[in-house]
Amino acid sequence: MQEEAEKQKLLEELKGKENITPDGRKINIYANIGSVGDLGYVMENDAGGIGLFRSEFLYLGRNDFPTEEEQFQAYKQAVQTMAGKKVIIRTLDIGADKQVEYFNLGKEENPALGYRAIRICLKQPEIFKAQLRALFRAAVYGNLSVMYPMITSTEEVEKIYAIVAEVEEELKAQEVQYKIPEQGIMIETPAAVMISDRLAEMVDFFSIGTNDLTQYTLAIDRQNLALDEFYDPHHPAVLAMIKMAADNAHAEGKWIGICGELGADLELTEEFLKMGLDELSVSPAMVLPLRKKIRECE
Repeated sequence: MQEEAEKQKLLEELKGKENITPDGRKINIYANIGSVGDLGYVMENDAGGIGLFRSEFLYLGRNDFPTEEEQFQAYKQAVQTMAGKKVIIRTLDIGADKQVEYFNLGKEENPALGYRAIRICLKQPEIFKAQLRALFRAAVYGNLSVMYPMITSTEEVEKIYAIVAEVEEELKAQEVQYKIPEQGIMIETPAAVMISDRLAEMVDFFSIGTNDLTQYTLAIDRQNLALDEFYDPHHPAVLAMIKMAADNAHAEGKWIGICGELGADLELTEEFLKMGLDELSVSPAMVLPLRKKIRECE
């Protein structure tokens, strides 16, 4: 009860306030969600937008692929509900810890390093095209951005853009209303960090997936509880990776955010502000505590 009263007090004090430090630095606070059912929590907690909409919910708990129309309706509902606020939808990130039988991915020794996310989309473009068609159609109805996960090379981005061009041609030929939205990538592999100067030239924004970036940087399987004592998301190498990506994004005039769990780590908020991060995306319940922390940062 006390926790609920504390939350209510925070909400009353901070709702409608800016995410601005006493010395005038501003940062966007968005929310991470896993389905359209979470939209109410986003509004209730006064998030500035959605920084990570996990599209996997459309593929999970069923026996076959969702249709383009099903996907379109879900994305359209999200952007319309958010009424002009940014909604960043991540293309499907199936594989690793999210297995779906009808994808027939096969058993892998190390699925975190295996056939997942953008790799599935590039090897099975028909799945990817259906999702892109739905996203581009929904973009007409609000402020939608698309984010591609698990990028490791400029070649992958070029392949994505080739498929995007094909989808655009199809939609144009069919006289379907569409809009090509802002397109960004997740920075969640050391490879992406190390070539982030080149990637920043190709995309509209970066969003750092700190959960995967930490496990890949530290060579630790985050699903393995026996390794918890070695898993250190505050490791200097992880923070150096985040800073490098931020510097390279800003050098190209692109914005950068964090959508992994580290974004909600209040011990690092000040550090992230110093790095110049433009956005932090957290669970809806953390939006107001994070706003409070930002407004108190010196």
